[in-house]
Amino acid sequence: MAGESIAFVPTMGNLHAGHLQLVNAAKTQADRVVVSMFVNPTQFDEQGDYANYPRTEEADIDKLQALAVDVAYVPAVEEMYPDDILTKVSVSQVSDNYCGAARPGHFDGVATIVCKLFNIVQPDKVFFGEKDFQQLMVIRTMVADLNVPVEVVAVPTFRELDGLAMSSRNTYLSEAERQQAVQLYQALCQAKQAVLEQHKRFIEIERYYLQLLTGQGFEPDYFSICRRHDLQAATDGDKQLIILVAARLGKTRLIDNIQIDLTVGPLNY
Repeated sequence: MAGESIAFVPTMGNLHAGHLQLVNAAKTQADRVVVSMFVNPTQFDEQGDYANYPRTEEADIDKLQALAVDVAYVPAVEEMYPDDILTKVSVSQVSDNYCGAARPGHFDGVATIVCKLFNIVQPDKVFFGEKDFQQLMVIRTMVADLNVPVEVVAVPTFRELDGLAMSSRNTYLSEAERQQAVQLYQALCQAKQAVLEQHKRFIEIERYYLQLLTGQGFEPDYFSICRRHDLQAATDGDKQLIILVAARLGKTRLIDNIQIDLTVGPLNY
């Protein structure tokens, strides 16, 4: 209704407790909540991954109804991409490395579909989880650079009891892989402590945990200590940091991160 604020939660469906945490946060900050569920083909670099992405629309609608969501927007591909797309949104620098390097074109697909959804929904606030931190930064940069009139709200990563970050892709894991997957978050926690203790250079910590994860059966894409505000490699004197990691376990690609604040004393290199 006129004059009411709108909060928006864009998803690809297959909703889990992490998504519902975003919805609950949105409900506290706006009069109306819109949740979109759209498996976006332009952000997949492997067509098999797109075809096999879990789709659970009926169960998702039930979950949203239980939370009294005002609108569940579930567009068809033909609605979002009725013709060949001649325009795309590309956010340079912040999307160049990490998942951007491992999945060429991925963040162009993300930024383009989110921009389209913003134009359709016209929300006052939009909610993203911090698990996909590089994606969050891409959207924040796009909003700032294009003067999009929406506030981007970040919601902390929602984890399983053993620490594994919740993700729709966790359903791809076998029972044994699911037990092993928690080692990714454990490595982040250990690396954070190493940074706080300031006994080793960042590059040495990165190298050690890349080797550790490989020895544990992961195929890591990256394990990187970055400045939080622009995701560039952290250097001496940087205080607001984040460690980003992506690794394959079997056929499943997992991502996670952990934030660090260094506010006391210089780094000892």
